Amino acid sequence: MSSNNSNQDNFIRFALEAKVLSFGEFKTKAGRLSPYFFNAGEFNDGARLSALGRYYAKALQESGIQFDMLYGPAYKGITLAAATAIALADDCINVPYAYNRKEAKDHGEGGMLVGAPVKGRVVIIDDVISAGTSVKESVDLIRKAGGEPAAVLIALDRMERSGNAVEIGDKSAVQAVEQEFGLPVVTIANLAGLMSFLTSSSDAQLTHYLPAVKAYRDQYGI
Repeated sequence: MSSNNSNQDNFIRFALEAKVLSFGEFKTKAGRLSPYFFNAGEFNDGARLSALGRYYAKALQESGIQFDMLYGPAYKGITLAAATAIALADDCINVPYAYNRKEAKDHGEGGMLVGAPVKGRVVIIDDVISAGTSVKESVDLIRKAGGEPAAVLIALDRMERSGNAVEIGDKSAVQAVEQEFGLPVVTIANLAGLMSFLTSSSDAQLTHYLPAVKAYRDQYGI
């Protein structure tokens, strides 16, 4: 088993234990009925956030991507970038990080960006990519500030075609971002990894959901 697979399996197990990843029937933003739901907002205490930062840091280091700093889009990306920066520092890789405000501030230090000056090769950190709009905003802000986006780092790639319950696109949100911006998207886990985790699980409660996840992937997967 490669270290990447073990990082992915450990992350999936961690997400299940933290109730961040749950199974059932959930309506997605696109109006699809998904058999699983990933809610990064549930990484809501110190221990979970610390562990999450380590998973992000490990995925980024294993990707081999060269980078100079981290950037977290408001709001979820702010804590994710901070947690990843701390985890990297624990591994003796000390890099600056920055994030944006939703509204520009006209007093104090002002502007849209907070944290370290944005420069060099910048990794954008978020939870998932559901549509490329937030990535476009981040790319624009980073370039305007004088940095160059190097990659997008997310927790989970759902590996499903864009669109809604009726119209289905020909590529996923992650593929669209990679093509449109020429940026690699690094993920801690993806749907294929989740399916193989379920397949090899000895937990009957988990394997019970495998047919529904497989049917969903057959219908919407890439």
